[in-house]
Amino acid sequence: YGRARIGATAGFAAGWAFTAGKISSLVAMALTFGAYAVPGQPRLGALAAVIALTAVNLAGITRTATAAKVGAVLVAVVLLAIAGATIGSSATDSGNLTPVTGYSGMQGVLGGAGIMFFAFAGYARIATLGEEVRDPKVTIPRAVPIALATAFVLYALAIGGSLLVLGPQGLADSSAPLADAVDAAGAGWLAPFVRAGAAVGALGVLLSLLAGVARTIFAMADDRELPHLLSAVHGGRRVPHIAQLAVGTIVAVLVLFVPTLAAIATSSVCILTYYSIAHLAALRLKPEDGRPLLLAPFGLFGCAAIGLSLPGEDVLAGLGLIALGLLGRALALSFSGRR
Repeated sequence: YGRARIGATAGFAAGWAFTAGKISSLVAMALTFGAYAVPGQPRLGALAAVIALTAVNLAGITRTATAAKVGAVLVAVVLLAIAGATIGSSATDSGNLTPVTGYSGMQGVLGGAGIMFFAFAGYARIATLGEEVRDPKVTIPRAVPIALATAFVLYALAIGGSLLVLGPQGLADSSAPLADAVDAAGAGWLAPFVRAGAAVGALGVLLSLLAGVARTIFAMADDRELPHLLSAVHGGRRVPHIAQLAVGTIVAVLVLFVPTLAAIATSSVCILTYYSIAHLAALRLKPEDGRPLLLAPFGLFGCAAIGLSLPGEDVLAGLGLIALGLLGRALALSFSGRR
């Protein structure tokens, strides 16, 4: 959309922001897996997961629809169990649910929205499966709001219950907040199931994201927006193996050093950036395109408000990554003589 409606630089910026944001998401999800599955050595657990799933993707194995459904149902059941255990607990404190006038005020609400934003970005994958969906013109417009609404309700129940028993500071101080929430609610027996559900959910996201980011890099390399070597495809397995190895290697190194919260916040900054480019592209639509322009300005303002409410150092890190990509592109074009 950025390339078609604004120009090649905007298109590159969107693709680069997507790549940087999703790599940050991969780091965050790997560390989340490590925190729940290997609490004593979360970084080593994260590293093992990245190496194993990179190998799986290199072998050309992807999730089946059945596996995706089973994983989604398991995660939903675990989230509902967390909500039931915490909201119905005697350890709840309703004062923990007054963020507008309490902890950090409205800036805290917007900052929390920014931290959570990266978790909602997956709804767009529905559109990427358009060729595999029956009657996509009808199915996809229905599926997107259903997916968003379902995620919203599940997150609201699980996070609301966790806030009730742990409070915002308790959640902030925990490396495995959902497991700690059920412990605080007096349902410690549920903690192993919560850890298992969180680990399975993180692994599913890791597997699909590793494949998705590699294919985005492959597409950009095929368009000569990244080194052309990254567009190589394995002759037997038909996977972009160089791009996949590059993504796996970068994430494997980052999980050893980057804090989970910093990875999430940086991911959200990058995601909000390419969403902003999509809104700017929407502002270029013409009446004959048959799309309303009313929501684009509100979306653009919302992206800016949420992004600027994130921790300042993470905003600078995300914008710095995007600026670095744009600088690299400008230098490459200058040396090659392209415009």
